[in-house]
Amino acid sequence: MTARKSPRAKSRPHPKLIDTITLALEDLKAVNVRIMDVRGVTDIADVMVIASGNSDRHVRSIADRVVQRAKQAGFRPYGVEGQRDAEWVLVDLQDVVVHVMLPRVREFYGLEGLWDSGAKVTGPKTGSKAGKKPAAKKKKKASVARRRSPSAGPAAQSGA
Repeated sequence: MTARKSPRAKSRPHPKLIDTITLALEDLKAVNVRIMDVRGVTDIADVMVIASGNSDRHVRSIADRVVQRAKQAGFRPYGVEGQRDAEWVLVDLQDVVVHVMLPRVREFYGLEGLWDSGAKVTGPKTGSKAGKKPAAKKKKKASVARRRSPSAGPAAQSGA
């Protein structure tokens, strides 16, 4: 008996899908776009795309454009989450997961740090250590960790 391949067993995502996503992000001027090849790190996707928008409307519009362009190119999204609040919108395109976030949310959750260890990254690095004092950075993280509760997100931290 031979083992069946899972739908995610592809060697790499369709290049047209990556181009479509990139063009959609450029259309609406997404900020700090990073494309990370996470095939060796996780099975949930082959590529993670992380981008920022300048406001909740901008984030929502960017995500909508990604969905619109993907559908036009023949790629049907499995799901879209976070459109109501639009601080962080996730678009699941099976092999590619697109995260569009407000900069403060992106910094708070630090997805690049989670996936950077084994991922091949394309695009500018955000939160690089250049020009920052390591001691101050560690102290800031420790204070954030102390006041963060498991259910608290960036809105809860700012008192909103």
